Amino acid sequence: MKTTSAALPFRFDDLMLLYASHDGQARRIAARIAVCLAEQWIAALPRDLAMGVPAAADLKTAPLIAVVSAVRYGRHLRAAERLLAAYKESGSTAPLIFVSVSLTARKPGRSRVENNQYLRASLQRHGVAAAFATAVAGRLDYPRYRWPDRQIIRLIMKLTGGPTNPRSCTEFTDWDAVDAIADRITELRDHCDPAVVRRADAFENRIQAD
Repeated sequence: MKTTSAALPFRFDDLMLLYASHDGQARRIAARIAVCLAEQWIAALPRDLAMGVPAAADLKTAPLIAVVSAVRYGRHLRAAERLLAAYKESGSTAPLIFVSVSLTARKPGRSRVENNQYLRASLQRHGVAAAFATAVAGRLDYPRYRWPDRQIIRLIMKLTGGPTNPRSCTEFTDWDAVDAIADRITELRDHCDPAVVRRADAFENRIQAD
């Protein structure tokens, strides 16, 4: 029986894919990005920043770094903030992709850096210039929240015209937009290392030949 397992055109990893998640949505978005990248023969295992920030040497040698982080009460999670600080301090020249996940991004135009104060503030605070930065809407899951958080979020939603039913769960994430982010990452990764494209083409040709 033929097998192609030894001829996979990617290595672990073709890029560094990191996430910081509080309620799970940023993790799900990172996982979706990883699946889309795998379809393009680019390996990226999502890694939880709660387990620790990569070493400076790893940040410097990574071909590309993609970060997906949730926003909580006006700031990105501490793990993501630590990553941005470490990236700056390491002197890494790897292109940085930063994806911010928040309920604010559900509003038109808030996916752009210039219109998203959380995204803009984090990048400016650390003096980091991202090759690509964007925001996507998260998931509003009242039953999952602790009572104090639920009340605070209900107040925020009331002030911003969002859902306030404490028993409701609303998916605001535009998964087509997430797929488009993966496409953008693919473009940047291919630009960093054309060998990724060559490996993918070679693998496709081998499958056709088999």
